[in-house]
Amino acid sequence: MKIALVFPPFYFEPMYNMPPLGLINLATVLNGTHHEVRIFDFPLAIRQKELPLGAGIYDHAARQLLEFDPDTAAFSVQCTTYPAAVQVARRLKRENPEMRIVFGGHNASFVDERTLERFPFIDAIVRGEGEITFPELLDGFEGMKTLREIEGISFRAGNQIVRNPDRPLIENLDSLPTSDYSFVAPLSVYRDACGLGRSIATIEVGRGCPHRCIYCSQSLVWRRTSRTYSVGRLIAEMRNLAEDNRAECFLLSYDQFTAKRSFAEEFCRAVIEAGLSRIPWYCISRLDTVDAELLALMREAGCESMCYGIDSGSKKTLSFIRKNIDSEILLQRVAETTQQQIVPTLSFVIGFPEEQNEDIEDTLRLALKSAAAGNANILVQMATILPGTDLYKGHSHLLTRETDTYFSLGIEFNDGVRLPSDDELIDSDPEIFSSFYNLPCPAGPLSELNDIAENFSVMASMYPRSLLLLGLERGISVREIFKLFLEWANEKSGEHKLTPQTCFEHFKTFADNLLSRRLSLVRDHIPELIRYESCLIKAGKYEASASPFHIDLDRMSDFRPMINEKIILDRFTFHIPGIILDAKFGRYRESYPQDPTNLIFSRLGASIDVKEINDFGADFLRLSDGQRSLYAIADLLFPVYGSGKEKAEFEHVCAEAAQALADLMAILPGPPA
Repeated sequence: MKIALVFPPFYFEPMYNMPPLGLINLATVLNGTHHEVRIFDFPLAIRQKELPLGAGIYDHAARQLLEFDPDTAAFSVQCTTYPAAVQVARRLKRENPEMRIVFGGHNASFVDERTLERFPFIDAIVRGEGEITFPELLDGFEGMKTLREIEGISFRAGNQIVRNPDRPLIENLDSLPTSDYSFVAPLSVYRDACGLGRSIATIEVGRGCPHRCIYCSQSLVWRRTSRTYSVGRLIAEMRNLAEDNRAECFLLSYDQFTAKRSFAEEFCRAVIEAGLSRIPWYCISRLDTVDAELLALMREAGCESMCYGIDSGSKKTLSFIRKNIDSEILLQRVAETTQQQIVPTLSFVIGFPEEQNEDIEDTLRLALKSAAAGNANILVQMATILPGTDLYKGHSHLLTRETDTYFSLGIEFNDGVRLPSDDELIDSDPEIFSSFYNLPCPAGPLSELNDIAENFSVMASMYPRSLLLLGLERGISVREIFKLFLEWANEKSGEHKLTPQTCFEHFKTFADNLLSRRLSLVRDHIPELIRYESCLIKAGKYEASASPFHIDLDRMSDFRPMINEKIILDRFTFHIPGIILDAKFGRYRESYPQDPTNLIFSRLGASIDVKEINDFGADFLRLSDGQRSLYAIADLLFPVYGSGKEKAEFEHVCAEAAQALADLMAILPGPPA
C-alpha cells in the first residue's frame, strides 16, 4: 500500500518549525515493510512557498497528496490543525472514494466517536500511541485481520461506529526503532525555512505525566503513567542526530524530564562522558523537581534553556486546576536557574472559569517578580479547553467563541484572516473544535484578558521591576497600570499589538507622564530603574563582544583605546546592583540612600552581563574614543586621579586599567595612528 502521513496546513511564526516527530516515528515502524511511505509536512511546504496561502490552500494540499495517489492518508491532528485536516480529508475522499482516511493524535483520541459521526469521509481514528496500532490498522485495511480485533482504534462499520478497547501502553519504549529522520527534509532546511539560528532536532525522552491538572490532556492520553527511554538509547540517538543529521541543538520532548532525579542525573553524566555536552539542549521541568545542584549538572551537560509550568500566582486558582506545587520556591528556583546561565521560560495561564480579578492580579504580579528574579522569559496564555480534560467535562456547556487565543491561531490562510469555511466548520461543533472556544471568566471580558495574554509577556520580559514599582508608587494594580500603558502605546504607535520596539520606545515617556502627576516620589529611584532596564534592552541588541587583547607596555604611545560600541556605559545616582538584588528576592523597598554607581552592560551569550566599575574606569572609558593615545588619556586623568603618584607611575596605572577594561570587553584597539 502507498501511505501518506500528513501534517495538515498550518502557519504561525512561533510554532511548528521542526520536523513532525510523531509522523517520523510512524514512518520508521513501517520502514522495511511492503508499504511505500511518504510524509507530507505542509507547514514546511508553506514556509518554502511550495504550498501557496490563500482561499485555495486546501485544494492545493489535496492535489499534492493525490499526485502521490495513496491508498491511505493518515493525519496527525492537534488543536488548531483539526479543521485543516478535515478540509483536506474531505477533498481527498471526494476525488478518490476508495482512499482510507485515518486521524490520530491527542484531540482525535478524545473526540473519536463524534468525529466519525460528523465526518463520514473519515474511516478510522487511532487512539493514543500509534506505533503498534497503525501498522495493525493497515493490515486490517488489507484484509489480513478484522478491524474489530485491533485494540486502540475507532472505526465505521456501515452505519455503526465501533470503539474497540484501548491498547495497553508500550511498556518498553526502547523496543521502538530509533526515529528515522531520512523521511523528512534535512534539519538545515527547517532551520533556513523557519529562520532559526540553529538546526534543531527533537528527541523523545519519555512519555507520560502522573499529575492531574484539570486542563491537560497529556496525563489522560498516557493514563497518568510515566515512561522513559534508556539513557544509552538516548545518547546513541543524540550522537546519530549530531553526526549524521548535523543537529546543532536538541529539544528534549518529555514533560517530566527531572521528575525522577536519578534518571536526570544519569542522563546528564552520560551526555558529558559521551562528549555531547557541546550541543545545547532544551527541556521542560517542574519547580519542585530541581535544585541548585541538579541545575549545575544540567548546565555542565549542555542544558541551555528550560520551561517551568507555573500556571498561576493565585492559591485559589492552583487549587482549582489541581496544580500541586509550592509557588514559594519560585523566585529561588528562577535565581538558581539563571545563576547557571540556563534561560528559564515561565508559563502562566489566565482566564479559568473560577478566577476573579484578584486571581489575575496575583498571577501578573508573580510573573513580574519572577522575571525580576532572574531575567526569565515570561509566557502568558489564555486557558485552552481541550477535549477529554476535566476542564472540558465540567464546563463545556459554557463554551463561547469570543476571541482567538494562542492555541487557536495558525490557520489564517487568507491574507492573515481565517477562511469563512473554517469558521463555519468550527462553529458547527464545539465538542470537536473546543480549543477554538473560550470559557466566560468572572475576572473580566475575554477580549481584555486576551489582550493581557497577547501583550503582557513583552512588558514582563523588558520592564518587570519598573512596572511593579510604578504600580506600588501610584497605588494601582499591575493589571490596571498595564492596561493604561497598552492604551498609551497603541495610541502612540497606531498598532494594537505591543511589540518590543514599541515597548522600548514608549515606556519611559509613559512612566514619566504617570509619575509627573505626583508632587514628590516616595520611590525616587524609579526613573533610574527604568533607565537600568533600558540599558539591559539596548545591550541585548548586540552580539557578544570581540575577544580581549593584550597591551604591549613598551608601545603605549601607539595604543589608542576605543570604547566597544557593543557595551553600554551609564552612571546612576543610586546603587542599582543592590536594588536589583533586592528585587531578585522579592524585596521592593520604598527608598534607598544615594550611592552613585557606574555600570557597563554587555551581551554574554544569551544573557546580559552587568559589571560595576569605579569613577576612574568610567572616565577612562569615556575618553577612549579611538583617537587619543594612552598617554593622552593619562594626561587628562592625572589631575583628577594621579594624586600622590609620579606621572610615569600613573601612566602604568592607566595601561593596567586599559588591560582590565579589555578583559571586560569594554575597550578595543583604536584605528592605527
